[in-house]
Amino acid sequence: MRYRIAVAGAAVAMAAGALAGCGGGDGDGDGREAAPARPVVVPGRPGEPNKTRVAGPREAAPPTAAEVGFVRMMIPHHAQALEMSALAPGRASDGRVRSLASRIDAAQRVEIAAMRSWLEQNSEAVLKAHGRGHGARHSGMPGMATPEQLGRLRDARAAAFDRLYLTLMIAHHQGAVTMAKDVLDKGTDVTVQEMARDVQSTQLAEIGRMRGLLG
Repeated sequence: MRYRIAVAGAAVAMAAGALAGCGGGDGDGDGREAAPARPVVVPGRPGEPNKTRVAGPREAAPPTAAEVGFVRMMIPHHAQALEMSALAPGRASDGRVRSLASRIDAAQRVEIAAMRSWLEQNSEAVLKAHGRGHGARHSGMPGMATPEQLGRLRDARAAAFDRLYLTLMIAHHQGAVTMAKDVLDKGTDVTVQEMARDVQSTQLAEIGRMRGLLG
């Protein structure tokens, strides 16, 4: 269970980092102030005059539309995992399935909070992405269970519930991994890249555990 606690702690740290300002801090991480911007002379080519440029810290690049889309879609994607996991305490017969569902619920609630904080702190990028048609398209998200599948899960009990929950959640996790892979290394925002890597690593590990339970 230690790995799940670490995931939750990392998500809280992400939220704190977003609230502290996603544009980056003024220091370099060891307590020293970053050097102020200053003009420097750059020698020109033969026959050309010298040029003056400003050297020093640059403002962090804004999040990309792909990163905004990833965060916006991952919130309802996680929300469906919470909906499915909330059924386990009263329906699952295997204590390991109930324990897994509880860990998924706890960790993804924290991750949703971190993602919502990030969206609030990057409202300008969110509006720009929305204007370009990069809104969250819930119906097109990979791994989402259909209303019919959710209905079958609500009606299932005991071993039948265990099998269906694990089957649907494996597909759900695989969809989240696909979404994370699509955004990895295609953006500039450190927080979102960390979120995507965390989703990829933790949900791949959970897929392995769920396949073991099914086996």
